[in-house]
Amino acid sequence: MTDGIQIYELRRMDLRGATVIDGFPSVGLVSSIVANYLINSLALQQIGIMDSQYFPTVSLVRDGKPMNPVRIYAGSKPTTGPSDQLVVFISEFQPPPNLIKGIASTVLDWAQDQRCTQLVCPEGLIVDRETEETPGAEVYGIGSTDRANEGLKKNGVAIFEEGVITGVAGVLLNEGRKRDFDVVTLLSEAHPDYPDARAAARVIETIDKLLLHTELDARPLYEEAERIENQLKSIHQQTDAVKKPASPQRPSMYG
Repeated sequence: MTDGIQIYELRRMDLRGATVIDGFPSVGLVSSIVANYLINSLALQQIGIMDSQYFPTVSLVRDGKPMNPVRIYAGSKPTTGPSDQLVVFISEFQPPPNLIKGIASTVLDWAQDQRCTQLVCPEGLIVDRETEETPGAEVYGIGSTDRANEGLKKNGVAIFEEGVITGVAGVLLNEGRKRDFDVVTLLSEAHPDYPDARAAARVIETIDKLLLHTELDARPLYEEAERIENQLKSIHQQTDAVKKPASPQRPSMYG
């Protein structure tokens, strides 16, 4: 337990060798979209919750069941043949600054106790369009250890050479380096003002490269991105139409 933050296991599961996904909200909600996609597409089961007296006092109700705002999902270890085992943390709220270090330390403590092998943090990356020569669709990666960086290079992921990573992902990188535990942050250029499913799809494609035995199909996220973009275009067109000055009308006889 760190700073009053604790993990409660609802179901025991052998997680040795598993990969943990950080689903705490990030720029463009990239991490949240990735976490939801993995939980739904891989039919992961809830195995625990993270709770604290400092968390929002809410219950998320789905399918007639109350749910904690921070939950942990996992897939069972396969009985035959090689396979990847995933654990996903997902949060329905953006942690305030005073809780970020405690949350990151608790996640990493638990991952090490469960003997998981690595932790992956999907993140949105805001790029300054005035200095960026070409709009990129590349996903960058940075690891907490030399092992993690070598793994990224081996799978053709460009290394994030310089910049700032904030929030839970930033603290997890620092903690991973301090503890010699493999933490990987994957950064995809994302729009900060709406959920960016396209950026999340690019991260899913990169995670697919890192997982040797799991096939991930990002097409549903690209379709969702197109739906969101068309919806935004429609809203912008309606807004522009309202902003246009009305054409002069003949004076009414009633003044």
